[in-house]
Amino acid sequence: MSLTVLIAPSGFKECLDPFDVAEAIAEGVARAWQDARILKAPIADGGEGFTRALTSATTGTLYPVDVTGPLGSKISAHVGILGGTDRKTAILEISAACGLSRVPRDQRNPALTTSYGVGELILKALDLGAEHILVGCGDSGVNDGGAGMIQALGGRLTNANHDEIGYGGAELNSLSAIDLSGLDQRLRHVTIDVTVNWHNDLLGPRGVTRVYGPQKGARPDQIDLLEAGLTNYASQIFATTGIDVGEANGTGASGGLGAAFLGMLGAKLHPRYDIIMQYLRFDELLAQADLVLTAEGALDEQTPYGKVPAEVGRRARERGIPVFALAGSIGPGAKSNHEQGIAAYSSIIATPCSLADAMSSAEHLLADAAEQVLRTVAAGMSLAQSNRNRMRGGRLEHIAKRTQKNNALKRKASKRSMISAEHSRSTNAMI
Repeated sequence: MSLTVLIAPSGFKECLDPFDVAEAIAEGVARAWQDARILKAPIADGGEGFTRALTSATTGTLYPVDVTGPLGSKISAHVGILGGTDRKTAILEISAACGLSRVPRDQRNPALTTSYGVGELILKALDLGAEHILVGCGDSGVNDGGAGMIQALGGRLTNANHDEIGYGGAELNSLSAIDLSGLDQRLRHVTIDVTVNWHNDLLGPRGVTRVYGPQKGARPDQIDLLEAGLTNYASQIFATTGIDVGEANGTGASGGLGAAFLGMLGAKLHPRYDIIMQYLRFDELLAQADLVLTAEGALDEQTPYGKVPAEVGRRARERGIPVFALAGSIGPGAKSNHEQGIAAYSSIIATPCSLADAMSSAEHLLADAAEQVLRTVAAGMSLAQSNRNRMRGGRLEHIAKRTQKNNALKRKASKRSMISAEHSRSTNAMI
């Protein structure tokens, strides 16, 4: 029986990028269904793998570059130039310069980490002659609102003593003035489009500090400090450019970098999948699928708010295609994803283990879980076929009995006709 499976996963943060996840799932599918047609659309939501995914999809080129990491030391990153575009388009991802994986677990402190390296990525794109820059805002290990990025690009952020503020989200509390006159002049001649999670607010209960600060290492006593810093930052941006980043959609993306892009660089923010899916030809691949497998590190109540499985589920639901989601962990509120088009979901971890063991074995666990999903699908299809055969057999039996009854009626009618004819002949002979 033929089956076309579309594999459309996100990456597993700090573990596997979307390409690795897709390959592992494909291995499991092939084990269970050897003649399955496998289509792969690894989806980088703007985080790790975003540059590689879109550069690969357009047959573009990756360029290495050393930038300032979130802790201030130099790290290796990359910028891509897309292929097949009318304008020379550079692509970069926030996570390459200041992603959470770039900060060792024992050094995570968003009060201190910086986005300076993102500005250096943009400078590299300008050096490559980019006319258009496409930025992926995914995960980050910062909460500085993009202040470091603006500093790298030539902007001055100063305190009451007219001194440059330092690195990190806590420094935003001392910000008293923004001077953008020193920004690299080449920025005037490029357009910047930024893919963001449209649901990421800069401030408030669902703002970047309160929702994501703890996972970046913020202590409970730092949350109010970081929130106050971003509130002051938004006020200073408004005073400088007249743009209210505190209320705009997506400005909380990547530790608030969306605010800097919109408020100080004149960039346009986009719901990320409006951009990403175009380059990946996702809908074209989806139209060919019988079943979709997606995946994410954690499936929970946050997933419907811009995460890959929910977006995949919504698009597949429009075509009536079932979606199964695999996850490293199943968290509170995971059932809400059924409303997003996820038919079923499961954790890839079958037995208790440590986080370290799960991460080191993630590819193996994904392959095994995908294999079991396809075996379950095969069993379901076999059951459906058995039921169809049973129903067909019942219909055939009914038809046979009805045919026998009709034939019996025809024989009786024929016999009556013969008797009637014989009676007529006898009557005629007597006359």
